Amino acid sequence: MAVHNLAGWQHNHAYDSGNRAAERRTWIVVAITAVTMVAEIVAGYVTGSMALLADGWHMATHVVALSIAGIAYLLARRWATDERFAFGTWKIEVLGAFSSALLLAVVALAMAWESVHRLFTPESISFGPALVVAVIGLGVNLASAWVLGGDHHAHHEGHEGHEGHEAHEGHQAHEGHEAHEGHEHHGHDHADHAGHGHHDLNLRSAYMHVLADAFTSVLAIAALAAGLWLGWSWLDPAMGLVGAGVILWWSKGLLADSARVLLDREMEEPLVKEIRRAVEVDGDSEIADLHVWRVGRASHAAVLTIVAHHPRTPEEYRARLKCIASLMHVSVEVNECPHGDCP
Repeated sequence: MAVHNLAGWQHNHAYDSGNRAAERRTWIVVAITAVTMVAEIVAGYVTGSMALLADGWHMATHVVALSIAGIAYLLARRWATDERFAFGTWKIEVLGAFSSALLLAVVALAMAWESVHRLFTPESISFGPALVVAVIGLGVNLASAWVLGGDHHAHHEGHEGHEGHEAHEGHQAHEGHEAHEGHEHHGHDHADHAGHGHHDLNLRSAYMHVLADAFTSVLAIAALAAGLWLGWSWLDPAMGLVGAGVILWWSKGLLADSARVLLDREMEEPLVKEIRRAVEVDGDSEIADLHVWRVGRASHAAVLTIVAHHPRTPEEYRARLKCIASLMHVSVEVNECPHGDCP
């Protein structure tokens, strides 16, 4: 059996191996939220304040959700070079975002249930202590949002694997040779399909939990102030319903975006049309089968089956795709159709 040097045809599949900056910020926010949670629960038991206890346990759900985000970053980074992951570990982060979005939806539904219950069976509210708790909670959440926001819209660390298109030629009734070579892509995804993927879904999920808590704190402050000074006690559960509805809507968007990535639903993206235009530019070559999926925040993989009467080499087709910066892994099968229409 011949032994070949394959190093020139092999490449790293760790397209995104975590986000260290976001990971550090996430754990800082976990610590801030956990300390506040413990303080509120202890103070609630000592003072007998149900408002403090309720907000403390509510914060516990956010500690869990934020910890999911942090653990997802940690595992994606730790297993980045594990060859059992065919296209890297980035989807661990997306799975974390999906799980966190589910938890956010559960919290919203629990808020809605409790709000409806209190609308029909009103309970006495200690407006003063509850207002203090809401203000403290808002301060903590604004601080947490500031910590996370420093990296929320930035380009992320840990991008690896910006090399390595590979082409596998499968000529039928045509001259046969294989091309296995890598080349590097530098730059950012094109503007028409940059909207899906440059953002970090895992960081977005953590940010969403903090914003949701801040939003409910603002609503609570408004409702409690109205109850304290105007006697509108009904406004507290009403604002709870409004907050639950908005948070449920936010979680729906995050669930849809993360599920889209996890299920590889990419074939309606502008990138697909861009690949077809680049390959079929000669008027003879035609893509018979195409699969595109996301392997990183701004990285895609593609498998193409090309049919042509006068096929080009895999290197030529690969060269046509070099202008698409987000394509990090491409496999090409080329088939000749010598007479008339292909079957």
